Formats: sequence, C-alpha cells, structure tokens
Amino acid sequence: MEPLAERMRPRTLDDYIGQKQLVGEGAVLRKMLDSGRITSFILWGPPGVGKTTLAHIVANQLKVPFYTLSAVTSGVKDVRDVIQKAQSNSFFNSASPILFIDEIHRFSKSQQDSLLGAVEKGTITLIGATTENPSFEVIRPLLSRCQLYVLQPLGKDDLLELLNRAINKDVVLSKMNIEVKETGAILRYSGGDARKLLNILELLADSAGGKDLVITDKLVTERLQQNPLAYDKGGDMHYDIISAFIKSIRGSDPDAALYWLARMIEGGEDPRFIARRIVISAAEDIGLANPNALLLANAAFDAVDKIGWPEGRIPLAEAVVYLATSPKSNSAYLGINTAIEEVKKSGNQPVPLHIRNAPTKLMEDLGYHDGYKYPHDYPGHFTQQQYMPDGLQDVRLWHAQHSPAEEKLYKRMLEYWGERFKE
Repeated sequence: MEPLAERMRPRTLDDYIGQKQLVGEGAVLRKMLDSGRITSFILWGPPGVGKTTLAHIVANQLKVPFYTLSAVTSGVKDVRDVIQKAQSNSFFNSASPILFIDEIHRFSKSQQDSLLGAVEKGTITLIGATTENPSFEVIRPLLSRCQLYVLQPLGKDDLLELLNRAINKDVVLSKMNIEVKETGAILRYSGGDARKLLNILELLADSAGGKDLVITDKLVTERLQQNPLAYDKGGDMHYDIISAFIKSIRGSDPDAALYWLARMIEGGEDPRFIARRIVISAAEDIGLANPNALLLANAAFDAVDKIGWPEGRIPLAEAVVYLATSPKSNSAYLGINTAIEEVKKSGNQPVPLHIRNAPTKLMEDLGYHDGYKYPHDYPGHFTQQQYMPDGLQDVRLWHAQHSPAEEKLYKRMLEYWGERFKE
C-alpha cells in the first residue's frame, strides 16, 4: 500500500491545504486556473509545503499533457526529448503541455539554457520547484520568463486540518479509533512540513498495530526517539539535531559538530538555516574570545548564497571546525541579557545632559551637551566621564571572561576605569 503522505495527496485545489495567498479565492494562481491559461512559474519554498502537489493539480485541472524531469538524473538530451514530445502533443488553441522540474536549482546552466526557447515560444509551460533561492540558482534569462511564487511553511491551523483529515478520511486510519489528546510535539517535529506530519502520524499508527491510539506529546517523543529515521526521509529530528550541533560546537568537539552537520545535510535541512545557526553560535559561544569566528561564520553564510549547494557544505564545514576549536566566551551574550534585565527593572532613565546633542539654541540653553569631554582631545583617546544614567553609574553589565583575547580587553578597561572594573 502507498505511504500515508501519498494517499493523502490532494487532487484538487479545494482539497489543497495552505498557501491561501496563491490558491485562495481571488488569488493569482486560482484566477489563472479558472481562466484555463497559465504562464510558466517557479515555486520556491521549504520541503513538504505542497510544491509538487500544486503542479499536479494544475495539470489535472487544465487537462493537458504533464511531463516530469528529475534535475538529479536528467541531462540536456532528456530536456530536448521532452520538448519534442510536447511539440507533438500541442494542439491549436489549447493550453501548452506542462513540464514539471523538481529541484530545478540542481539543473546546470546548459540544462537551463536548453529550456529557454521552448518556454519563450510557449511550446511548454514550465513549472519548477525549488527549496533554494532562485535568484542564485536559476539563470537570469529563464527566471525572467517565469513568475516566481513563494510558498510558506504550513501554519498550525493548516497542520491540524491535515491531521484531522488524515485521521477521518484515510482508508486505513479511518478504521482505527484515534484520539488526539495533545498536538504540541507532533506540530513541533513537523516544522511546517506536511510530509513530516503525515510520516509521524503513520509511524504512530503502525506502532499501535491497528488498536486504539491516543496521541500525546510523550508518545510522539518516545516513538521518534525509538525510530529516529521514521518521520523524516533524511532522518533528522529537526530541533534535537540542531541542539546537538550547537552544543557540540560550544563543547569544543569538532568531530561531533561535523557529524551533526552531516546529519542535517543528509536530512535535507535548509543550508541557510544551518548557516544562520553557525553565525549565532559564533556570536553567542565564541564571542570576544575569538572575534574572527563571527567574521568567518558570516563569510560562510555569504559563500552558501553565492556558490549554492552541494558545494556550500565545504565553507560551512570550515566554519564549524573553526568555531568548535576556538576558545569560548559568552560574555557579550550575558552582557546584553543583563542589560535588558536592568532596563526592565529601572525603566526609561533619562540620558545625562552632557551626552545629549544640542542642535538648537534652546537645547544649548537648557544645558544639553554642556560639559561633554571629546575623548579624541585627550591622551590615548580616553577620559573618564559618566555615560550611564544617573543612579546607574556603578552598575556593571559586561564582565570579562579570561581567555587570552578577552584578557587584553579587560586590562584596557581596568587601565581606563580603574576600581570600577576590578572584579
């Protein structure tokens, strides 16, 4: 029997869940379908949000020939063969055959070039699907000939609607007595991905052996821990994996950090999500102990955008090893948190007059800027004066941690401020 995710694949727009901005009443794609004519377009969004399903629905509703190519296994010859077939199946005054290319970002430049003529002449209507930013992965001439539609992760209401529909309408699950007691874990692990949600549900149903099933957060967590590959085609428990990844960097274990990076790569995780977490880790966990870590993390993020995937894994790995082997400090992270707590506690304290600007004569008369000492006028470009609000002059928010790099910063502050910075 087909997997649950395939059995629940919608066949019409009325059954399609989510993406109301595209397929809801009066939305752009629904209007085009109602008119019987569509232009070539590219669907950009994360996995499991309905890109492939939407392409099939379009073809079914227009009743036109539908061809698919895999960007992983197809070459230029395959593209030309499909275009030739499409030409022979085109009829005057009817919609053009549809060519659907999943993971179009994996098509080479020459493969994409081979599509241009057929798309421009209307021999085919191209529908591409990609999880990557088309601005970086699709050649400009092809992108200019296509509309771009962005699909969003499914929201909580969408996922709950899908969950209830599967339980009540699926040919297998509808015969079981299934009670949904808690939904927090199943929604969290799904991460806006319909396929993941249905795979988790199918795992729970299989583990129940056809008997009564009560879905709770504890049950979902237990089943996924016992079957870590069961709910995601790539084997990633999204939140647990990223947690292990960050903790391995923080714990200075480059081998473990690379392992969890590989798990995310193989699981189809969005490379930009990984890159964002690396940048956060550089600032939060390495911080002032090695400020170059943040520069390298940002460079890795930029490199992923510029060179794409799968080559982007290399700068990510370089950054991960560098971060994991760097000295660690969270003094900036602790400092801003302490500062926020102080602001919440002490409220909106007035800015001392001497460090306010005085752009008008009235402000000058009121004492704005009066007594301000311009640090560059003093030896070493420093002189002591009050910068904190009145009453908070002696409050300490940043506390140096004693890595070699941060020791230099601490000694400079001690030289400047004396007793105030003594720990």
